[in-house]
Amino acid sequence: MSRRAETGSAIPVTVLTGFLGSGKTTLLNRVLSQPDMSGTLAIINEFGEIGLDHLLVETSQERLALLDNGCVCCTVRDDLVVTLKEVAAGQIAGDVSVDRVVLETTGLADPAPILHALMAEPELAERFRIAGVVTTVDAVNGAATLDSYAEARKQLAVADRVVLTKTELTDEAGRSAVEHHIAALAPSAVLSVSGEVDPTEFVVPVGDEKAEAASLASLLKRITDTGRHHHPHACGEEGCDGHHGHHANAHDGIRTFAFVIDEPVEWGPFRQWLDYFASIRGADLLRMKGLVRIAGAPDQPVLLHGVQHVFHPPKKLDAWPSDDHRTRLVFIVKNIPRETIENTLAKFAGVASERLKGVAA
Repeated sequence: MSRRAETGSAIPVTVLTGFLGSGKTTLLNRVLSQPDMSGTLAIINEFGEIGLDHLLVETSQERLALLDNGCVCCTVRDDLVVTLKEVAAGQIAGDVSVDRVVLETTGLADPAPILHALMAEPELAERFRIAGVVTTVDAVNGAATLDSYAEARKQLAVADRVVLTKTELTDEAGRSAVEHHIAALAPSAVLSVSGEVDPTEFVVPVGDEKAEAASLASLLKRITDTGRHHHPHACGEEGCDGHHGHHANAHDGIRTFAFVIDEPVEWGPFRQWLDYFASIRGADLLRMKGLVRIAGAPDQPVLLHGVQHVFHPPKKLDAWPSDDHRTRLVFIVKNIPRETIENTLAKFAGVASERLKGVAA
């Protein structure tokens, strides 16, 4: 049984996704080969009655589970739920201690329903937590793939970390073209190169919610700093229209919006807004992350993570992970205007648009 399961702490699950041929299995092999990753269980999802990709994974059978004959985001999602429940119960991996799980999806999978399943199933939400989405992008064919396939664009849009593969097979111009696509579709993701990334960083954060909050704080700082770099006037100041339309990408209507709120917010109305927004626009809310400063407990931020119309139970932390104690929210959406977020937030949570500082993501 997992040491985490024995102690009651949540087992982190990293979703490894990326389009067909983008190097997911190669990266997974590098991760599993590291001594520090000995407690990692790989779950491989293959499409087709005869699974082959799992044969390329260089690890013991005790550290490998196969979901075949369907895509984990749809037809075999129930199988994933069953498999993870068996992991939590210590029925998979034999005597191997499972400290973390890496789920490799098919090349055509939509990661959002997978994240949704991890959060919506009560038993899974209690025993597992999402440690991040890692998306591989092929430096040779990536630009053409992203132009041609909606699945690839969505895989990239929801990524926490993007790993650029096969860089040795292309020139600077080709790599630059792919990086331009990545910057447009995943402005909040950390970009790594497959030959340089430390495999142990692949599943960061693997600790408790404090580590996750620190990672999110770092992400939000990067977005904020980037926004200020591009815009001399902070939003809300004279000379800033607050919309930054030229920064939002137009691929399939996928956009990333970031907001900063200086004053503490009332948790009751804010939670009501979350529920309302998820109910009316949940299908197009690909991901939402945030650290919220609550009135009455300003020194104990609330960690938020949502996928579509489902949110992880909010976690109140003992302390802020950085010196920045403002509320910061990041939305990755499809066909949701920035004004919709602002207007509903103002109506339900009393956060008027002049209190919101939009940041170019």
